[in-house]
Amino acid sequence: MIPFSFRTLPAGLLLLAGILTSLPLERAAAQDAGAMQISWEVRNRFRLFREERDFQLHVENARNRSILAAEQSLELQSEGRGWARNMVNRLCIDLQGRVNQPCTRDNVKENYLTPTDHPVTVRLTGAVPVGATCAWSFDDGDGPQTSTFDCAEPINLRVRYGKQTVASVDVSSGSDPTQRVQAEIQVRDIFVAGLGDSIGSGEGNPDRPLALSDEGFCFRSYLGTAGAQYYRPSRAGYKGGRACEAPDTLANWQHYGALWFNSPCHRSLYSYQARTALALAVRYTHIAVTFLPLACTGASIGDGLLGSQRARECPPGKTGVCNTSVNAQVAELREALTAAKKRQPDRTLDLVLLSIGANDVYFSGLVADVIVDTATERALFRRSGVMASVDDSRDALARELPQNFVKLREALKPLVGGDLSHVVYVSYANPALADGGVPCRGGRAGFDIHPSFNADPQRLARVSTFVDTEFLPQLKGLATCTRGALCRDPEADRMTFVDSHQAAFGDHGFCAHSGNDPEFDRTCFAENGQSFNPDIVSAASQPMLCGRGASEYRAYLPRARWIRDANDSYFAAMTYPQGLPAASQPTDIHDATWGVLSAVYGGAVHPSAEGHAAMADAALPAASSVLGLDAVPPGVTRGLLAPLLGTQQ
Repeated sequence: MIPFSFRTLPAGLLLLAGILTSLPLERAAAQDAGAMQISWEVRNRFRLFREERDFQLHVENARNRSILAAEQSLELQSEGRGWARNMVNRLCIDLQGRVNQPCTRDNVKENYLTPTDHPVTVRLTGAVPVGATCAWSFDDGDGPQTSTFDCAEPINLRVRYGKQTVASVDVSSGSDPTQRVQAEIQVRDIFVAGLGDSIGSGEGNPDRPLALSDEGFCFRSYLGTAGAQYYRPSRAGYKGGRACEAPDTLANWQHYGALWFNSPCHRSLYSYQARTALALAVRYTHIAVTFLPLACTGASIGDGLLGSQRARECPPGKTGVCNTSVNAQVAELREALTAAKKRQPDRTLDLVLLSIGANDVYFSGLVADVIVDTATERALFRRSGVMASVDDSRDALARELPQNFVKLREALKPLVGGDLSHVVYVSYANPALADGGVPCRGGRAGFDIHPSFNADPQRLARVSTFVDTEFLPQLKGLATCTRGALCRDPEADRMTFVDSHQAAFGDHGFCAHSGNDPEFDRTCFAENGQSFNPDIVSAASQPMLCGRGASEYRAYLPRARWIRDANDSYFAAMTYPQGLPAASQPTDIHDATWGVLSAVYGGAVHPSAEGHAAMADAALPAASSVLGLDAVPPGVTRGLLAPLLGTQQ
């Protein structure tokens, strides 16, 4: 039985469906414009979205644009507040990471991992006589379902998963002979999983950014003296004590934090993995995409992919209980795939998007070594193991990462039918380049959110050189079974590798600036690293030296920098990581430790939404090729198009 109707969508969506079927996203390059034909497309085909209006927003903005240009368009439309801020509450996966089974999508209950049918819009296009009548028939093998409508009306039906439906229409117009047109409809549902670390999860880009207060909030300094305090912007809505002498509970403070698609892992809809999966659904109208995001900030191969790891944050809940552990990603994926195969034995994992390895070589420790500049903090962080040297990373790169990749390949191969080409490994970009690949000069600009931060030029140059000449080439060798990588069967063990975005990041590191950057950034984030009011009396009511309110900051506006600096991290997320060991969890929200962590744990030195969109532009052709799809639909240029705001380049 095939349910269908031409009245099942609101009038606006019916009109939009008619417009969209005219788009050349998945049509042959040349067609006889005069011939009638049956055109069809899957509705709301990014199945993570519960509501079609959210998917259509991306369809509209993707028209003849790269993912980067579409992101910039959406940022301007949202006035910098971000397109995901409301969508995050309308997904088939909840904020704890649980898949809703069933998930009600556009008023129909569906099994998310194993759909039994898909919504499709069918219409007759071409030289259709005005006023013609269409007698439609849809047959999926259980007998035809027929009905007659005006040929101008679209037909909305649900077609069975895994079965071909034959659509035919008899067109009658006055005394003209009846004409028959026929087509075959079969939806391919593509199962995509996202694995990896903070680059895979989208760290730095909360789905609903923090709302900032224009007033100040006090942090203590590690120096511990009475005068060792400083003020930075507070959280909007917070009514507790803002002075260091007025302690409050972390639970109360966290009610006013940023909202993530998944707080324990800082998963975001802005991640390149979500954007790549979404772009597949936008560009290919005859498929549906089932996306399972599992990447987690802080993950390494051992702690995160193959084993459990600590959570980053806990979402505000009624119970107040915080589960500080996150299950191993590969185990979660294996469990989901096993459950899907029980319902549909032929269900396969079609594609894995993966970024991993930075935490295996202590990359966050390298960042800490670069930006923490004062002797007291450096000594404390060195003793606690927070900081790492280039020599530490080089040793891990040579000794540990190759063995970890062997274990990872063995764990992933059974999930992708023994062929690791279905794993698309998207490499990192050097975050510290600008002006065509010149290393950033360093300094306090972008890092003065904390008094002890200063990107030391010499340490920064050492890390940048290590990333370019050792880390990134070794990663490519490990993923592609070259450079002496340990691969039992190179043909089967070689992942599909993506690094074409790295050149574009050479102009867009954390130090990149442009006259088109947001006015607040240009006015209030000082290039001399003196953005914040040092006077603790006046800073309590006005922490910004520019005299403007911090609430004017917008996390999602086009910028020259595609890498979040520490100021961005604080202003967008202000993360108080609850997954740290109990000994590292201060009870007082004004503690000096929170001052440091809140400045970096929200995504400092991570790609912005624009950066992730550029990465998705690079990943999309590779994903399309692995899936056997046309990677370059008509009207869309392969790879990175010029951004919407070309003067930013």
